[in-house]
Amino acid sequence: MGLGGCILLIAVGAILTFATDWHMQGVNLDLVGVILMIVGLIGVTTFSSIARRRRVMVPPASTTVVETERHQRDGYSGGYGV
Repeated sequence: MGLGGCILLIAVGAILTFATDWHMQGVNLDLVGVILMIVGLIGVTTFSSIARRRRVMVPPASTTVVETERHQRDGYSGGYGV
């Protein structure tokens, strides 16, 4: 279940708890709504902790740069451009 499903559970639970006045024989809709909201909150916290763990960035391996030493020569004695 993704983040959207968890938020949907919270919304449906809130609607059942606070916005309805239905009465069903043998079913307490207020309790069902509270249970749905709790399950949705648990899902959101679980999803966010898993998503945070996935986003951990591993630093790239350090690359060593080896610079070669250039010998500078005067004039044309050693060849072109060397």
